Amino acid sequence: MMLPPQIIESEDGSHTLISPVFNASYHSTKGAITESKVVFINAGLEYFKSTKDKIAIFEMGFGTGLNAFLSCLWAVENQKELIYHTIEAYPINVELAQKLNYGLLGGNDSLFQCLHTCPWETEQKIVPNFSFNKHQGFIENLETFCTYDVIYFDAFAPDDQPTLWAESMLKKMYNLLNHKGILVSYCAKGSFKRTLKDVGFRIENLPGPPGKREITRAIKGDK
Repeated sequence: MMLPPQIIESEDGSHTLISPVFNASYHSTKGAITESKVVFINAGLEYFKSTKDKIAIFEMGFGTGLNAFLSCLWAVENQKELIYHTIEAYPINVELAQKLNYGLLGGNDSLFQCLHTCPWETEQKIVPNFSFNKHQGFIENLETFCTYDVIYFDAFAPDDQPTLWAESMLKKMYNLLNHKGILVSYCAKGSFKRTLKDVGFRIENLPGPPGKREITRAIKGDK
Protein backbone atom coordinates (compact mmCIF):
# COMPACT_ATOMS: atom_id res chain seq x y z
CA MET A 1 0.00 0.00 0.00
CA MET A 2 1.29 3.44 -0.93
CA LEU A 3 1.99 5.81 1.95
CA PRO A 4 -0.09 8.99 2.05
CA PRO A 5 1.54 12.36 1.38
CA GLN A 6 3.28 13.88 4.38
CA ILE A 7 2.15 17.26 5.76
CA ILE A 8 4.87 19.81 6.49
CA GLU A 9 4.62 23.48 7.43
CA SER A 10 6.02 25.95 4.92
CA GLU A 11 7.75 29.18 5.91
CA ASP A 12 4.60 31.34 5.79
CA GLY A 13 2.86 28.99 8.24
CA SER A 14 0.68 27.25 5.66
CA HIS A 15 0.94 23.54 4.98
CA THR A 16 2.29 21.76 1.97
CA LEU A 17 2.51 18.05 1.21
CA ILE A 18 5.39 15.81 0.18
CA SER A 19 4.33 13.37 -2.50
CA PRO A 20 5.41 9.75 -1.91
CA VAL A 21 5.06 9.13 -5.66
CA PHE A 22 7.41 11.89 -6.82
CA ASN A 23 9.26 12.73 -3.58
CA ALA A 24 8.45 16.38 -4.23
CA SER A 25 6.44 19.09 -2.48
CA TYR A 26 3.02 20.10 -3.76
CA HIS A 27 3.73 23.77 -3.01
CA SER A 28 6.78 25.85 -2.21
CA THR A 29 8.34 25.13 1.17
CA LYS A 30 9.15 28.88 1.24
CA GLY A 31 5.42 29.57 1.58
CA ALA A 32 2.57 27.57 0.09
CA ILE A 33 -0.18 30.21 0.24
CA THR A 34 2.28 32.96 -0.71
CA GLU A 35 3.35 31.05 -3.82
CA SER A 36 -0.20 30.24 -4.87
CA LYS A 37 -1.28 33.88 -4.55
CA VAL A 38 1.69 35.20 -6.55
CA VAL A 39 1.60 32.60 -9.34
CA PHE A 40 -2.07 31.84 -9.82
CA ILE A 41 -4.12 34.63 -8.27
CA ASN A 42 -1.97 37.68 -9.00
CA ALA A 43 -0.51 36.54 -12.34
CA GLY A 44 -3.64 34.64 -13.40
CA LEU A 45 -6.98 35.91 -12.14
CA GLU A 46 -5.90 39.50 -11.63
CA TYR A 47 -4.93 39.65 -15.32
CA PHE A 48 -8.65 39.65 -16.24
CA LYS A 49 -10.00 41.53 -13.24
CA SER A 50 -10.77 44.73 -15.15
CA THR A 51 -11.91 43.12 -18.41
CA LYS A 52 -14.01 40.06 -17.54
CA ASP A 53 -16.90 39.42 -15.15
CA LYS A 54 -16.91 35.69 -15.96
CA ILE A 55 -13.64 33.75 -16.07
CA ALA A 56 -13.17 30.08 -16.99
CA ILE A 57 -10.20 28.33 -15.34
CA PHE A 58 -8.56 24.96 -15.93
CA GLU A 59 -6.16 23.71 -13.28
CA MET A 60 -3.77 20.89 -14.06
CA GLY A 61 -3.31 19.23 -10.72
CA PHE A 62 -6.04 19.76 -8.11
CA GLY A 63 -3.65 18.45 -5.44
CA THR A 64 -4.33 19.99 -2.05
CA GLY A 65 -7.16 22.19 -3.36
CA LEU A 66 -5.28 25.34 -2.35
CA ASN A 67 -5.45 27.04 -5.76
CA ALA A 68 -9.16 26.32 -6.09
CA PHE A 69 -9.83 27.58 -2.57
CA LEU A 70 -7.98 30.86 -3.08
CA SER A 71 -9.71 31.32 -6.43
CA CYS A 72 -13.11 30.86 -4.82
CA LEU A 73 -12.27 33.41 -2.13
CA TRP A 74 -11.11 35.80 -4.88
CA ALA A 75 -14.38 35.34 -6.78
CA VAL A 76 -16.42 36.21 -3.70
CA GLU A 77 -14.25 39.20 -2.79
CA ASN A 78 -14.23 40.61 -6.33
CA GLN A 79 -17.81 39.66 -7.28
CA LYS A 80 -16.67 37.77 -10.38
CA GLU A 81 -18.17 34.55 -11.73
CA LEU A 82 -15.66 31.71 -12.00
CA ILE A 83 -16.05 28.41 -13.79
CA TYR A 84 -13.34 26.17 -12.38
CA HIS A 85 -12.42 22.78 -13.84
CA THR A 86 -9.53 20.69 -12.55
CA ILE A 87 -7.97 17.26 -13.01
CA GLU A 88 -6.05 15.10 -10.58
CA ALA A 89 -4.43 11.71 -11.14
CA TYR A 90 -3.49 11.09 -7.50
CA PRO A 91 -6.23 12.56 -5.26
CA ILE A 92 -5.56 12.94 -1.57
CA ASN A 93 -8.16 11.49 0.77
CA VAL A 94 -10.67 13.57 2.70
CA GLU A 95 -9.11 12.68 6.06
CA LEU A 96 -5.80 14.20 4.96
CA ALA A 97 -7.52 17.28 3.52
CA GLN A 98 -9.19 17.86 6.90
CA LYS A 99 -5.74 18.27 8.48
CA LEU A 100 -4.59 20.99 6.07
CA ASN A 101 -4.74 24.50 7.49
CA TYR A 102 -5.68 26.50 4.37
CA GLY A 103 -9.32 26.84 5.33
CA LEU A 104 -8.48 28.03 8.82
CA LEU A 105 -5.90 30.52 7.55
CA GLY A 106 -8.31 31.72 4.87
CA GLY A 107 -11.18 32.14 7.31
CA ASN A 108 -13.55 29.61 5.73
CA ASP A 109 -12.67 26.00 6.50
CA SER A 110 -16.12 24.69 5.55
CA LEU A 111 -15.66 26.06 2.02
CA PHE A 112 -12.21 24.48 1.72
CA GLN A 113 -13.49 21.10 2.91
CA CYS A 114 -16.41 21.28 0.49
CA LEU A 115 -13.94 21.25 -2.41
CA HIS A 116 -12.69 17.87 -1.20
CA THR A 117 -15.99 16.31 -0.13
CA CYS A 118 -18.11 17.28 -3.15
CA PRO A 119 -18.53 14.57 -5.82
CA TRP A 120 -16.06 14.05 -8.63
CA GLU A 121 -17.14 14.36 -12.28
CA THR A 122 -20.07 16.64 -11.39
CA GLU A 123 -20.49 20.37 -11.83
CA GLN A 124 -21.09 21.93 -8.40
CA LYS A 125 -22.04 25.42 -7.24
CA ILE A 126 -19.71 25.82 -4.25
CA VAL A 127 -20.97 29.37 -3.82
CA PRO A 128 -23.35 31.20 -6.20
CA ASN A 129 -20.55 32.61 -8.36
CA PHE A 130 -18.14 29.65 -8.25
CA SER A 131 -18.93 26.64 -10.43
CA PHE A 132 -16.59 23.70 -9.76
CA ASN A 133 -15.92 20.39 -11.47
CA LYS A 134 -13.06 18.06 -10.54
CA HIS A 135 -12.08 15.14 -12.75
CA GLN A 136 -10.05 12.16 -11.57
CA GLY A 137 -7.66 10.86 -14.18
CA PHE A 138 -4.55 11.55 -16.23
CA ILE A 139 -4.38 14.72 -18.28
CA GLU A 140 -3.08 12.71 -21.24
CA ASN A 141 -6.50 11.02 -21.45
CA LEU A 142 -8.62 14.15 -20.98
CA GLU A 143 -11.10 14.87 -23.76
CA THR A 144 -13.18 18.01 -23.50
CA PHE A 145 -14.91 20.55 -25.70
CA CYS A 146 -14.52 23.26 -23.04
CA THR A 147 -12.16 26.18 -23.48
CA TYR A 148 -10.74 28.45 -20.82
CA ASP A 149 -9.43 31.93 -20.13
CA VAL A 150 -6.78 30.83 -17.62
CA ILE A 151 -4.79 27.63 -17.18
CA TYR A 152 -3.09 27.00 -13.86
CA PHE A 153 -0.20 24.82 -14.97
CA ASP A 154 0.69 23.30 -11.61
CA ALA A 155 2.23 19.94 -12.40
CA PHE A 156 5.21 18.69 -10.43
CA ALA A 157 8.53 19.97 -11.78
CA PRO A 158 9.83 18.92 -15.22
CA ASP A 159 12.41 16.59 -13.70
CA ASP A 160 9.63 14.80 -11.76
CA GLN A 161 6.97 14.62 -14.49
CA PRO A 162 8.76 15.25 -17.81
CA THR A 163 5.88 14.09 -20.03
CA LEU A 164 3.63 16.83 -18.68
CA TRP A 165 6.09 19.50 -19.87
CA ALA A 166 6.57 18.06 -23.35
CA GLU A 167 5.63 19.98 -26.48
CA SER A 168 2.61 17.75 -27.13
CA MET A 169 1.17 18.59 -23.69
CA LEU A 170 1.80 22.31 -24.00
CA LYS A 171 0.14 22.24 -27.42
CA LYS A 172 -2.86 20.61 -25.76
CA MET A 173 -2.90 23.44 -23.21
CA TYR A 174 -2.68 26.01 -26.04
CA ASN A 175 -5.71 24.46 -27.70
CA LEU A 176 -7.69 24.53 -24.45
CA LEU A 177 -7.33 28.31 -24.20
CA ASN A 178 -9.60 30.94 -25.65
CA HIS A 179 -7.99 33.63 -27.82
CA LYS A 180 -5.99 35.95 -25.55
CA GLY A 181 -6.18 33.35 -22.78
CA ILE A 182 -3.21 32.81 -20.48
CA LEU A 183 -1.25 29.97 -18.92
CA VAL A 184 0.52 30.67 -15.64
CA SER A 185 3.18 28.52 -13.98
CA TYR A 186 5.72 28.68 -11.20
CA CYS A 187 8.28 27.25 -13.64
CA ALA A 188 10.65 29.63 -15.43
CA LYS A 189 13.09 27.14 -16.97
CA GLY A 190 14.46 28.20 -20.33
CA SER A 191 13.47 24.90 -21.97
CA PHE A 192 9.87 25.33 -20.77
CA LYS A 193 9.63 28.86 -22.12
CA ARG A 194 11.19 27.87 -25.45
CA THR A 195 8.64 25.09 -25.86
CA LEU A 196 5.79 27.47 -25.01
CA LYS A 197 7.06 29.80 -27.76
CA ASP A 198 7.31 26.89 -30.19
CA VAL A 199 3.63 26.03 -29.75
CA GLY A 200 2.57 29.65 -30.28
CA PHE A 201 2.57 31.44 -26.94
CA ARG A 202 3.93 34.89 -26.18
CA ILE A 203 5.95 34.83 -22.94
CA GLU A 204 6.02 37.24 -20.03
CA ASN A 205 8.56 36.83 -17.22
CA LEU A 206 7.13 38.01 -13.91
CA PRO A 207 8.68 38.36 -10.43
CA GLY A 208 8.34 35.18 -8.42
CA PRO A 209 7.44 34.40 -4.82
CA PRO A 210 10.10 33.85 -2.13
CA GLY A 211 12.65 31.34 -3.38
CA LYS A 212 11.93 31.99 -7.08
CA ARG A 213 13.35 34.86 -9.10
CA GLU A 214 10.78 34.56 -11.89
CA ILE A 215 7.53 32.86 -12.87
CA THR A 216 5.97 32.50 -16.31
CA ARG A 217 2.84 33.85 -17.92
CA ALA A 218 2.16 32.66 -21.47
CA ILE A 219 -0.42 34.43 -23.64
CA LYS A 220 -2.26 32.97 -26.62
CA GLY A 221 -2.63 35.24 -29.63
CA ASP A 222 -1.63 38.80 -30.58
CA LYS A 223 2.10 38.25 -30.83
